[in-house]
Amino acid sequence: MACSSAPHLRSLPWTSTARPLSPPFTRSNSKLSLFSDHINRTVGCLSISGSISPTCVEQSDAGTTKNTSSGLRELCQGRVPDHVLRRAEEVGYIVPTHVQREALPVLFSGRDCVIHAQTGSGKTLAYLLLIYSVVNAQRSSVQALIVVPTRELGMQVTKVARMLAAKYPELDSEQRSCTVMALLDGGTLRRHKSWLKVEPPAIVIATLRSLCQMLDKQILKLDTMRVLVIDEVDFMFNSSREVSSLRKLLTTYSSINNRQTVFASASIPQHRRFLYDCIQQKWTKADVVHVHVNPVEPMPSCLYHRFVVCDKRERNSTLLHLLQSDAPKSAIIFVGEQSEKSKRAGNAPPTTALFEFLKTSYGECLELVLLEEDMNINQRATSLSDVKQSGGYLLVATDIAARGVDLPETTHIYNFDLPRDAINYLHRAGRTGRKPFSDSKCFVTSIITAEERFVLQRFENELLFHCEELFF
Repeated sequence: MACSSAPHLRSLPWTSTARPLSPPFTRSNSKLSLFSDHINRTVGCLSISGSISPTCVEQSDAGTTKNTSSGLRELCQGRVPDHVLRRAEEVGYIVPTHVQREALPVLFSGRDCVIHAQTGSGKTLAYLLLIYSVVNAQRSSVQALIVVPTRELGMQVTKVARMLAAKYPELDSEQRSCTVMALLDGGTLRRHKSWLKVEPPAIVIATLRSLCQMLDKQILKLDTMRVLVIDEVDFMFNSSREVSSLRKLLTTYSSINNRQTVFASASIPQHRRFLYDCIQQKWTKADVVHVHVNPVEPMPSCLYHRFVVCDKRERNSTLLHLLQSDAPKSAIIFVGEQSEKSKRAGNAPPTTALFEFLKTSYGECLELVLLEEDMNINQRATSLSDVKQSGGYLLVATDIAARGVDLPETTHIYNFDLPRDAINYLHRAGRTGRKPFSDSKCFVTSIITAEERFVLQRFENELLFHCEELFF
């Protein structure tokens, strides 16, 4: 089932600036959104004339359309090594999630794939099972590369990958286990250099910065790579610091014909255009499959959504008033990314400006912590260590900087700037209400201008929650 995309689109971060693209799109009669309150919605995908025609896998919000009775082992039987499946079952991966039911048959077929599903849907396990189905542990070469936007997310993926790779004592002692290297910002690169020279790992999980260092020095070679995964691809393309390196990586290794490429993300704005660009830039093969699974999940009942309308010049004082009124024990304040124009002008990042304001104005006994995308790894590690050791914290962060950070004690979320879309609102809201077995109320509060009210209403419609206005 294919549908169209609008013919006039704004410039996207993944689109080539050297060669504007004008695909022959035609307008669809149906309205598509990331989330929909129509239970049996058909998910849209790109329709392009000629030989370029990526496939879209349909997924209704009520459930999957096939393989509903198959367990994870049945889906992977004959593809994934038995000891990997046993490890997965030991930690509770027995019944496949919706996205795994839809994505795994596509991945095992060898086709390139864009896995588009919300956080916690099981995307990571899906692409790891693909990797273990193709990696040969007996070969001393890098066969799979997973690129992640942050060190914290990389550590989480590495933990799952190594858990799945662990050998059982009863297995043949001469059989090598699959080695996994975490090449993340702040790691000991000297040790990694020695490792790569002596015996290259089968799987590398890397942040883009560390990966590029190794590639530039020709220490890491990807000529034998069979699977390339770009996780949280929307965040990678929206990072001005990383987008050029990501495009270079995808373009440089696009000539590897037997490489299978997987993009994974919870949100891909204008995903039909993204698919078109992937094919045009040869980042994927022309028969790439878009697996889009976005069931409408109700917000947790412990979450209360609120908003305050104020003038832009009053946002600092409004936030201060909220903090003094709420007296949160632990909170995250989300601030928008700094614009390129602001960077060129030499202005301080908005996170830094807000952090300095709170340092001088907010006198509560909370650990005030700043988390920015451009922080060096030592500063970032220190900040997160301070947060986890303190009794209470007030964390100022951007969406990208907070990616992969798990702070279950968080009780309040403040949107100092509204997120770009509904999916990012869901990401932010999901940072609270995570403490196991807790029935405490948690709050998500947005500070908006009168003109932004319609944006928040759109988020409410798409995510099916109610937002209450606060008056001071």
